[in-house]
Amino acid sequence: MGFNAQIKDADVQAVEGWMATQPNTTSVADFTPGPGIQRLALKFDITELKKALDECLEREEFQGGMQDQGFAALPLTQRPGQTEWTENDLSGRYWLRGDERYVEEPREDLVPEINFSEFNPKFTGTYFEHVHEELAKRFPVGRTRVLSKGLYNCNSWHRDPEPRLHIPVVSNPGSLFIVNHHVTHLPADGSVYFTDTRGYHTALNGGETRRVHVVAALAYDQITK
Repeated sequence: MGFNAQIKDADVQAVEGWMATQPNTTSVADFTPGPGIQRLALKFDITELKKALDECLEREEFQGGMQDQGFAALPLTQRPGQTEWTENDLSGRYWLRGDERYVEEPREDLVPEINFSEFNPKFTGTYFEHVHEELAKRFPVGRTRVLSKGLYNCNSWHRDPEPRLHIPVVSNPGSLFIVNHHVTHLPADGSVYFTDTRGYHTALNGGETRRVHVVAALAYDQITK
């Protein structure tokens, strides 16, 4: 049954034009680079990454007080000789506009990334140690963590003092990363992604399985405000 609009203004013409096209439902499961998020040439063995995840979780469980909210961490690096991690160590400073005031406010204390220079001895001998060694040959690497996100879950919309490298280990097509206004999927195929998390960003998992990334903070000069 047809429909004849009583008004034929610019809005009607625009909507009718959009309805004449079909949405793209295939490329959304791929990576699309954009401002603030790029794929590096460096690549790791995804089978070994998954094996390392299993080995590490056999040695220690995920940490953090936000596990009920779907966010948990496993610290792969530490300050020399460190044996305990605070909640601030596992998360660190970030800024956000959290309510209808639209006022940017800091949360938690600044973590000097450059101090996290030692690989966590609990995970010595795993493929993650090799990953850290390769990253540290190329970049000033600070906190390197395995971050887990539960299904149907989203981080806050925030910015960090430094950029990060992401290496997806477990993912699904509904797992998305957003930097400012660019949204894309990061496949778990061994790729390394530069994410400029100094800009506003979030990660969300709209899939039916968990999402696990190795995330390395880049210890260049940090933003302090």
